Amino acid sequence: MARPLWFVKLLKKTFPNVKLIAKLSNLPILGPIIDYLLFQGDDIRYLPQARSIKINQSLGEYEEVAMPSQVIKYFIEKANYHWVMNFCICRSSMTCEDYPIELGCLFLGEAVLDINPQLGKLVTKEEALDHLKKCEEARLVHMIGRNKLDAQWLGVKPGEKLLSICNCCPCCCLWRVAPILTPRISNKVKKMKGVNVKVSKKCKGCGICAKGYCFVDAIHMISDKAFITQICRG
Repeated sequence: MARPLWFVKLLKKTFPNVKLIAKLSNLPILGPIIDYLLFQGDDIRYLPQARSIKINQSLGEYEEVAMPSQVIKYFIEKANYHWVMNFCICRSSMTCEDYPIELGCLFLGEAVLDINPQLGKLVTKEEALDHLKKCEEARLVHMIGRNKLDAQWLGVKPGEKLLSICNCCPCCCLWRVAPILTPRISNKVKKMKGVNVKVSKKCKGCGICAKGYCFVDAIHMISDKAFITQICRG
């Protein structure tokens, strides 16, 4: 059953307390309950942006390379139903000032037919691809996968018929609490196979990359050089 607007408004008010919920997930009794109710069966992949930028060089010119974000286009082409949200629930709840609130999630699959029509709209494949392009131009990062939390707050069934494509910013994304979530839940967000992030010898050790840019806090400074830990999601 589609969620009414009052429920969504209530969710927005509680969203800023997500860090508290993340901490509670580490408790022996509450942790498994939170996992079962909101994250059971989740399998989410972090997809790097479709552009690469060389370090220590002018940003005037850059070379485009084939990156995993193109995977999303494959699923858009294969899906029969496409739904674009009118807003991003994360950025809207946090009153984001740095990234577009109106660029919300893209949902695929039969379950989108149960989403409250006041929250978004059905779109064509072409419109879905255009939405994806706008998100990339806004420097948002994609995550794709099964997310039980989306099925719950949207009130759609069956949840396995809903594929979530989130367009995330570093300041408001729900998964920015991954470092303080119980590993049982945080490990549901995975690096895409074949993606490897390394620090080259050109690193000058400025430390900028270690100051909140990684949503799982995987970048640290060791001996004046950036070091990427194993919890990196790509």
